Amino acid sequence: MTQTTTAETITDHASAEAVKALRAAMERLLAGRPTCTDGRLIKENLYREAGVSRATMNRAHSILAEWDRRTAATDARTPGEARRDDELQKLRGEVRTLKRERTQLQGRLDASATVIAALHHDNAALRQQLDTQTGAVVAIGPPRSG
Repeated sequence: MTQTTTAETITDHASAEAVKALRAAMERLLAGRPTCTDGRLIKENLYREAGVSRATMNRAHSILAEWDRRTAATDARTPGEARRDDELQKLRGEVRTLKRERTQLQGRLDASATVIAALHHDNAALRQQLDTQTGAVVAIGPPRSG
């Protein structure tokens, strides 16, 4: 079987059935619907998914060229891996936001604790002053005439 590309002619030295099985396996893997592998976009999964030997896959030059071209475009990630990575990136952004909010809240909490400590100190000083003045009568002068 011969496949023609824009740059060169690629000849497959594998049977038509093997090429067909490899192409179907490639489509399943790239679509994220593997039937007998973990779905990672690696050549080992390609030949296992197709049910052919590695040597047979290596003789299917047009399939390997297409595989390389198509997996390069996907960064060798399955759709599930791409979704996982997108979700991970989103969650990392949320973690950064939450850390920033937590830092701001911690600053407010520290400031409030400082104010509470100062008020507690002032309250204790006023109570002590009140205790020392107990029983002392302070005279208030006559009202002023205006």
